[in-house]
Amino acid sequence: QVQLVESGGGLVQTGGPLRLSCAASGGTFSNYAMSWFRPGPGKEREFVARISWSGGSTYYANSVKGRFTISRDNAKNAVYLQMNSLQPEDTAVYYCAASRRTVDYANDRIYDYWGQGTQVTVSS
Repeated sequence: QVQLVESGGGLVQTGGPLRLSCAASGGTFSNYAMSWFRPGPGKEREFVARISWSGGSTYYANSVKGRFTISRDNAKNAVYLQMNSLQPEDTAVYYCAASRRTVDYANDRIYDYWGQGTQVTVSS
């Protein structure tokens, strides 16, 4: 059983940066690919970014590509989301998630574990 705890959310002005962290415990962190999600317009979970178990591969939603960077530190059992040039439409609760599957990564149903989320609010 893997526990995930997000942190780093907060209030930021448009154009500003924010760095989210997700700390994992209770399992072998390096066995899992990690992703970040946020609620979409219909409140379904919307894929934001993913990093492979080794950190060698990353994937991004088109809406955040070039602004967000996902990274991980397997020695610290942590994954990060550096968010730059934030816009009001990035306002959301951000969730990290862990999966051992390597395909269909944008589908929230393949993820085994989820954190409780951290709120990001971008003021205009």
